[in-house]
Amino acid sequence: MRAVAQRVTRASVTVDGSVVGSIERGLIVYLGVGKGDAEQDRAYIVDKIAGLRVFEDEQGKMNRSVLDARGAVLVVSQFTLYGDVRSGKRPSFDDAMPPEEAERAYQAVVSALRERGLTVATGVFRANMLVESAVDGPVTILLDSRKGF
Repeated sequence: MRAVAQRVTRASVTVDGSVVGSIERGLIVYLGVGKGDAEQDRAYIVDKIAGLRVFEDEQGKMNRSVLDARGAVLVVSQFTLYGDVRSGKRPSFDDAMPPEEAERAYQAVVSALRERGLTVATGVFRANMLVESAVDGPVTILLDSRKGF
């Protein structure tokens, strides 16, 4: 699994003119699921998202997680994180998990984050989404479960 996590002061997802998910202070997480991703990949990503210490403490150091900061998480499906442009300029998505399986994996990540006590909003899987965010910092962290083991 791959994820891009950004610290935000607010973020929202709109589908067909309606806001379907929004948060205030927290993390927006773009999540991509790759072929062969399994439970250990999901556990790695969930642990990293919940535990990322990217929120400032009283001394101004990034020392608090989204849980510590009482923030929320907006998870947006993003198969394009598996876009491969090593050959040519049009991305190949051959390494992305097929949509039906990927949606189950995406929902499992959302559920696991909620089980950790986080407030989680989502986009709509496979929808054309308008994502708006106010990135704070900017703080952007790349996560890849295959590089974590």
